[in-house]
Amino acid sequence: MKFAKSAVKHRIPILIAAVLLMLPSFYCMAHTRINYDMLDYLPADMDTVKGQDELMEDFGKGAFSFIVVEGMPVSEVSALKSRIEQVDHVETVLWYDSISDVSVPMELLPDKLYNAFNSGDATMMAVFFDSATSADVTMDAIREIRAAADSRCFVSGMSALVTDLKDLCEAEEPTYVGLAVIFACAAMVLLLDSWLVPFVFLLSIGVAIMFNLGSNLSFGEISYITKALSAVLQLAVTMDYSIFLWHCYNEKLRTIPDSKEAMAAAISDTLLSVVGSSTTTVAGFAALCFMTFTLGRDLGLVMAKGVLLGVICCVTVLPALILLLNKPLQVTRHRSLIPDMTSFSRKICGIFPVFLLIFLLLIPPAYYGYKKTNKEVYYDMGQCLPRDIQYVVANEKLSETFDVASTHMLLVDSSLSSSDIRQMTEDMENIPGVKYVLGLESVLGSEVPAELLPDKIVSTLKSGRWELLLINSEYKVASNEVNDQIDSLNAILKRYDPSGMLIGEAPCMKDMIETTDHDFKVVNAVSIAAIFIIIAIVEKSISLPFILIAVIELAIFINLGLPHYLGQSLPFIAPICISTIQLGATVDYAILMTTRYKAERRTKSSKESAAAALAVSLPSIIVSGCGLFAATFGVAVYSDMDIISSMCMLMARGAIISVLMVAFILPAMLILCDKVIIATTLDMRKNVKPAAESAAL
Repeated sequence: MKFAKSAVKHRIPILIAAVLLMLPSFYCMAHTRINYDMLDYLPADMDTVKGQDELMEDFGKGAFSFIVVEGMPVSEVSALKSRIEQVDHVETVLWYDSISDVSVPMELLPDKLYNAFNSGDATMMAVFFDSATSADVTMDAIREIRAAADSRCFVSGMSALVTDLKDLCEAEEPTYVGLAVIFACAAMVLLLDSWLVPFVFLLSIGVAIMFNLGSNLSFGEISYITKALSAVLQLAVTMDYSIFLWHCYNEKLRTIPDSKEAMAAAISDTLLSVVGSSTTTVAGFAALCFMTFTLGRDLGLVMAKGVLLGVICCVTVLPALILLLNKPLQVTRHRSLIPDMTSFSRKICGIFPVFLLIFLLLIPPAYYGYKKTNKEVYYDMGQCLPRDIQYVVANEKLSETFDVASTHMLLVDSSLSSSDIRQMTEDMENIPGVKYVLGLESVLGSEVPAELLPDKIVSTLKSGRWELLLINSEYKVASNEVNDQIDSLNAILKRYDPSGMLIGEAPCMKDMIETTDHDFKVVNAVSIAAIFIIIAIVEKSISLPFILIAVIELAIFINLGLPHYLGQSLPFIAPICISTIQLGATVDYAILMTTRYKAERRTKSSKESAAAALAVSLPSIIVSGCGLFAATFGVAVYSDMDIISSMCMLMARGAIISVLMVAFILPAMLILCDKVIIATTLDMRKNVKPAAESAAL
């Protein structure tokens, strides 16, 4: 109570402090770097990651790209190559004039080399950068290359991907927050008992969001997924706390005429429930920190921090705003549009065996779909982008024209003999899907005297420690075919050079697939265990955590199972994140009803208690669920990035499914397990006797 009175007493200084803190928050938010490269989140001890470091250290090369040029005369291509070479951070551009003068017909090149870089009226350049794939300077270089070229040129590679991803995100992200605010506000206006209070809620939550985004500067950088989703998710999952405080405040006004005293009492009563409610949500996000693929930690820490800041603002900034605007808030109150749920609740509990049967019948198809969806996810981030974006068009052009869907890079010991390299190359080219292997000895050394090769070519492909070979594959990144191919290539590589490394986008993606598959199991286990413990402590029960988690997990299975039945493929990160977020964010609905059930059960039968708990808690659950749905649904429909739209759609749909599960299944489970609940719940064993059921329903 002391804190509550202090918050009310210092309401004006709190508002002033909040406004003043917004200024550095805006500054810090603007200076927080955003990472658009998913591969950066792989564990640093993986060979693919080490290989990229070796490539940068020994060759001064980081990013790599193919440029396809169509219908352009040789002289113009040569001039274009010269312009590209002048772009900052372009380390090397390989084309046929890197080996021979343009006055010499291309047809005189070795067949293998000619076919590698030419197809019909199209030719191809290999571009190496001296900066990392997702570095800001690399993205600037990609934009400059595109500006130096024309519509006949197509720039592929991971750097082109992250460049287009960044440009699309920066164009769409302001709209995400706007849509979330508009839709959430519309839902609150319709469902709450005041026309004005939703805007006050959004103002308070907006302060918490700005504090969260600004404090991200302490991390140095955050992922683009975190930036795109954090504000929307924070708005969606913390709206509950504002609703709790508002309802409690109005209840207190009925017995406490002074608004400041009523608010202090409301803060005091709400604080424990808000802290308890937020704990499960924080636990859900914190579970993501156990991912070895550190994108989960990135999102988990930011969102856990956001929820905590939401709680703080709920019990400090929001009370100050409500008291400041108390008169207009009371004037604009209206009757809630949600009808009385007493009759509905009694009917639901009266036929509870029907819902138990539905529960049992839903489990097999939901779980089957859930498992299938997890196996049908995609990892190629190019699939997240619109089909007409430059990177996607370039990749399709590269595949159609040159039959190259992915490129691997091979680092072998520079002391390895030329004969061994040639034999290794021959073995690798016999692997299905390998189009060709390009390197000094493998292509040129047998047909062109090494001493005639330009120094630039030699230094590009060979250092004091390593020799670099390029392997072009017909198989797409993250496909089963390319992953099998990578295993075969690594097996051959290790026979000739145990220290050699196979790197590039496809090998990194293969590592990411294996890493995230393990992470999914770990994160699920951690989130369930953490939330189980929290529920057990809050409810002082051993049985209730099993019941509540079972209900919400079924909602998760249904939500994540639907994509399989609808023929949809999700980005790989979506099931991992949504399974924990939905559990943490919506289990509160079940806790709210269960807490009320326990209180009612002291004087009523199990059916009567379940009906009363459902009638009282369902309006709040509907408002909360609809708020979460509204805040995410608009973004899901609007976004052109599939990874953003998929996660928001899953959150929106998951909120509604969880509400339905809690409304129809949870009361039936409470009635069914009543005796077990009483026997295993500390405060019920003493105060509740398993009496005969009343026929009142």
